[in-house]
Amino acid sequence: MSVLFLNYPKCTTCIKARKWLEENNIEFISRHIVEENPNFDELKNFINLSGLPAKKFFNTSGILYREMQLKDKLTTMSEEDMIKLLSTNGMLVKRPLVISENGVLIGFKADKWSEFFNK
Repeated sequence: MSVLFLNYPKCTTCIKARKWLEENNIEFISRHIVEENPNFDELKNFINLSGLPAKKFFNTSGILYREMQLKDKLTTMSEEDMIKLLSTNGMLVKRPLVISENGVLIGFKADKWSEFFNK
């Protein structure tokens, strides 16, 4: 199974996630989340695959998230508007993101990833 690995190379969590994928012999296509930010249709698809609300795809610990005061704004935004906003800047998207036929992983937790890939 080959997976799409959306990541920011300087992010320590993404580095750990990449190492985990390599150590577990999982083939992946790496994509720089800022240089190749997912577009609206991709994000909509990822969100549908994940079964999670669009709000979960925001990088809530990011500088841009805080600068834009999104914590307050997201409560009144529609899913569609959230997806549009996410598609404007990769730094708004929680990372790493793994997309496979099994679904979508957001962030990195080794135990969750083991469970996901051993379905």
